[in-house]
Amino acid sequence: GHRRDLHLKGAGRTPFARAGDGKAPLGPMLREAVIGESLHALGIPTTRALAVVSTGEMVRPRRGITPEPGAMLTRVAASHLRVGTFEYAAWHLGPEVLRALADHAIERHHPDARGAGSPHLELLRRVSEAQAQLVAQWMLVGFVHGVMNTDNMTISGQGIDYGPCAFLDDHRSRAVFSSIDHQGRYAYGNQPGIALWNLSRFAETLLPLIAPEHPEAGIEAATEVLQGYEPAYLEAWTRGMAVKLGIPLAAGTGGAAQGNERLSAVRALGEDLLALLESHRIDHTRFFRALTEGTAGALFTDPAAYVAWNRRRDELRGSGSAAHEAVAAMECANPVHIPRNIHLENALRSAHLGDLSGVETILEAVTHPYAVSYTH
Repeated sequence: GHRRDLHLKGAGRTPFARAGDGKAPLGPMLREAVIGESLHALGIPTTRALAVVSTGEMVRPRRGITPEPGAMLTRVAASHLRVGTFEYAAWHLGPEVLRALADHAIERHHPDARGAGSPHLELLRRVSEAQAQLVAQWMLVGFVHGVMNTDNMTISGQGIDYGPCAFLDDHRSRAVFSSIDHQGRYAYGNQPGIALWNLSRFAETLLPLIAPEHPEAGIEAATEVLQGYEPAYLEAWTRGMAVKLGIPLAAGTGGAAQGNERLSAVRALGEDLLALLESHRIDHTRFFRALTEGTAGALFTDPAAYVAWNRRRDELRGSGSAAHEAVAAMECANPVHIPRNIHLENALRSAHLGDLSGVETILEAVTHPYAVSYTH
């Protein structure tokens, strides 16, 4: 009952290829397949690869000078409507096409927005909320997209187009995985802010539709929606961090005020933890799994700072059935298996030479991210 788009990546030149040949090497197509399946298994909205097919030709390399085996990826997505789609329509195709595109996006992804006083403003709100949720999930698992331009932000809220992406090893807010991102624009820690920048570009394309007769009112309304992105992101991140830390968030007798105070405490605890991991050069995924298993202290050569932090966590966690349930939930929030970059790169090099066994092993493992006893 769900509508899906299919897209061929690497099939050749298109009207949007900007003088490129539209061909793709095998390695990047396999990387996108593995990353998409890993994120899907982690419960994070994502496009997926239906297939990667060798083309039998050698193509121009992305790096180096030696031609590489060519391939095509068949991508499955809720749709391929992106912020860049709206920019293209706004810049080149005129207001009628832009309105038709926006109405189609509402019908396709956010049909409840049709009943709003301003459906196109509500579209902006829905996309902003979806992206806040998505980026929060990326940050929690330590995923770095690598190239978060407007062509790589969907209207549906799915992640898309996994090129120079990776999961963190040591936790580093400045971690970058794109060879051309010399300034760190798309670094791990910049992702929430870059998402807001992209959403601002989306808002600009929608302004002629939000309040065509009153441009200033449209700008004010869109700005108000965009101002809601950061609180939505922070709440999603904080609630997700509470699950990863095994801290229950259900409000007690104090009601909403006490719940908000508890959220603030968890947020501060989580932010202090990430600073601790960075200063001690602790592996992001390994720490959270060790925390789940009660062995996180062993990762620190000087555990004093961790002990002090964990004491604060224990105070927030409390005791009783809610605390026990929250600890149990950590098992399905902190993965054992991620596609670590060093192993994935090695597997892709072998695939280049015709051996797919390494890619197949990683793909099988990351589709069972929480299985402690899983072996291939």
